[in-house]
Amino acid sequence: MTVVPVYRNSPEPTDHIASGNPSPIKSVYALQEMVARLHKDQQNVNDLLSSLGFALRSFNNLNQFLELIPLMGCRVTDADGGALVLFKPNGQVRFQQLHCQEGQQCQDIRQALEIATSQLIAETTLPEELQEVPIQTASLDYQVSNYLGNDVQLFGTSILVKNSERGRLYVFSHDPEYVWTPARQKLIRLVADQTAVAIANDELSASLREKERLDRELEIGAEIQLRLLPPECPEIPGIALAARCQTANRVGGDYYDFIPSNYDQVNSKYKKQEPCKWSIVIGDVMGKGVPAGLIMTMTRGMLRAEVLNRHSPARVLQHLNQVMYADLENSHRFVTLFYSEYDPETRILSYSNAAHHPPMLWQAANNSIVNLDTLGMLIGLEVDSEYNQAQVQLHPGDTIIYYTDGFTDAANKHGDRYDDLKLSQAFQFACQNYQEPQEILDYLFEEVKQFVGEGNHNPDDMTLVVMRVKLNNG
Repeated sequence: MTVVPVYRNSPEPTDHIASGNPSPIKSVYALQEMVARLHKDQQNVNDLLSSLGFALRSFNNLNQFLELIPLMGCRVTDADGGALVLFKPNGQVRFQQLHCQEGQQCQDIRQALEIATSQLIAETTLPEELQEVPIQTASLDYQVSNYLGNDVQLFGTSILVKNSERGRLYVFSHDPEYVWTPARQKLIRLVADQTAVAIANDELSASLREKERLDRELEIGAEIQLRLLPPECPEIPGIALAARCQTANRVGGDYYDFIPSNYDQVNSKYKKQEPCKWSIVIGDVMGKGVPAGLIMTMTRGMLRAEVLNRHSPARVLQHLNQVMYADLENSHRFVTLFYSEYDPETRILSYSNAAHHPPMLWQAANNSIVNLDTLGMLIGLEVDSEYNQAQVQLHPGDTIIYYTDGFTDAANKHGDRYDDLKLSQAFQFACQNYQEPQEILDYLFEEVKQFVGEGNHNPDDMTLVVMRVKLNNG
């Protein structure tokens, strides 16, 4: 710590012997008395430092602890008073505390400190271009010393938190015989160190409280997002479904949904039981975490509103892109989306793709896999993007997987990716050996897990929807 040798007119300590020749017995008694007094003084200092340590462990209010520091500084050094000045990160004064015996001298000290620190505040609040030199500790030391005058024996030391000076502790005496010995300087540094520990602990506690608050908000966000995903797969005539979204973080950017074309009537008291088409959707927001989750939530709401218009898949994506473009333009985030619509009466699946990984269709009749894809740009990339549309006739046993790139980007410890070819081969095997969509889904997730390896974490969200046409319409 920096020692400020701003004390003045302090005589060097000397041994003083009275005139005459004192007897040896009196000299021994005098020596014993001095040793006893020094021992008592040392015990008092130890008790004071112990009390300060107890206060450091016990106080929950930092300012209450800081109010003790000037008092403790002058007590352990037998000085007249002390002052604590703390800085904000930008150098401005944020805390001042003074301890001294009330009287004219104390008022003078208080006024001197107020003038010195107010001048420091004035300098540090100037616009940066008007500050000729950086404000440093030496500036405050000089001002405090200058305003206190030559009759005060002053010592100052730094309050260092993580090697950054966060303030100054000053202790002073009006006694012209008072000397700032190395032992007294060391004691003041000990008090300053305790002060730094208290500040660091308080900032750490504040940081932990902020982290806990953010964790609670993330938990709430994750819970809300989980509720926005379908709680279970719907019962659609002629097909069986299974789905799972596995997020890399608590809040993810993957999205899937099952939307009946008449879902606006589902909660109506005049609920109709007429057959309807079903939209089956999967999407992925570029990025992860809370921002991606917010965009995913926005996408879900807008898409569900668009489905009510009962447009074709290509028109749905076109309208969705136009609506979301203004919100996504400055976010530097985009959405890939595959939108399909299944007609249970005809078993026709109509679809349009906005640059998402094309779903794979396993055709039971010839044991082959084809990709379901159309041309289309990312949602939010260009306001006037157009989207193509296609359709496929499904037959009993046909199976489709909708997936996000968390599957094909999953990598093992060697850096090898679980690419589309591996997924296609695993999907074909699963279709040949399992009947239920849930079994196929579990198998594919397990395959990726085995490929990545135990203990390795997939850094991306993984979402999979399995749709199989039943062998009969039951």
